Amino acid sequence: MAGAARFQKMNTRGSMPNEPMPKKGNRPRIDTAEGSIAVNAPVDAIYKSWLAFEDYPKFITAIKRVQKLDKNHFVASLAFNGKQYEATLEIMLRVPERRLAWRTISNSHAQDHLAAGVVSFASLSDHGTRVSLKLTSSFGGNVSHRVDKYLRNFKRLIEKR
Repeated sequence: MAGAARFQKMNTRGSMPNEPMPKKGNRPRIDTAEGSIAVNAPVDAIYKSWLAFEDYPKFITAIKRVQKLDKNHFVASLAFNGKQYEATLEIMLRVPERRLAWRTISNSHAQDHLAAGVVSFASLSDHGTRVSLKLTSSFGGNVSHRVDKYLRNFKRLIEKR
């Protein structure tokens, strides 16, 4: 009963089916895209490369600079459609050699924008890995084109080493 007491004074009523949603300013459009690519490198090396957020500008062209704040938080300088943004990124999930997920945290520099990503890794052989990327963004631009480009850039960067 103590747990239920916390919710007694909360309005838990949702909107009625034919009732318009409340307006909260101009919300940006959110686009999602996903893609995958086979990379000629072992899964442990691929995972470690994706953990190096400071290296993202080498293959994610929209990110111009990344500064590490702590183990799970980074500030990224981004450029989309000729506009500059600064966003705080948070790593939300780490499953070693399997999955990594991150999102932007609302701040005064990019408060109306959202970006989130999940990258998954599947071993194809001793020297091959399938990298799958899902990206959600409200920064604009063609998200599906960006996902494909980022994956190709990543493959080129890793296989060049």
